[in-house]
Amino acid sequence: MDKIFLAQTDTTVGFLSQNAKRLEEIKMRTGDKPFLKVYAELKNLSRDIRIPSLHKHRVRHSKKTTFVVKNQAFRYVSTPEHAALIKPYRWLYSTSANESGKSFDEIFCRSVSDVIIEDYRGLQEQSASKIFLLNATHLKQLR
Repeated sequence: MDKIFLAQTDTTVGFLSQNAKRLEEIKMRTGDKPFLKVYAELKNLSRDIRIPSLHKHRVRHSKKTTFVVKNQAFRYVSTPEHAALIKPYRWLYSTSANESGKSFDEIFCRSVSDVIIEDYRGLQEQSASKIFLLNATHLKQLR
C-alpha cells in the first residue's frame, strides 16, 4: 500500500502509510530515524513485537502513548475512528503531518496526501503522545 493518508489520529494530525520511503520524501527527513508503527489489534502487535510481560497490561490500556521496545516504536490505538482506518492494513506507519522540524501547514499536508480523511473531529494539531522505553524490568519516560 503506497497511499499516504492524512487523518486526525488519536493524538494529532498525522500522515499514515505502509510506505516509509514516501513518508521520508514528504517530510524531507533522513532515513536514519524510523517511523512509529500503529496497531489497532493486539494480535497484530504481538506478531511483530514482543512486549515484556511486565508491561502488557500497560500497553493494552494506555491512551495516547507510544512505546519503544528494542528500538521499535509502536502505539496501540483503541480510539474507534483511528482504529477503523488501521484495521484493514494490519498496521500503518504514523508521523505528524508536517515537514520535518516545522509546524502543521494544512495546505502543504493536503497537497502531498493521496487520501484525506476528515471526520467530525476535523484536522487539528494537538499535543504529541507520551513516549516510554520498555525493557524486561524497567520503564523509562522519554517524553
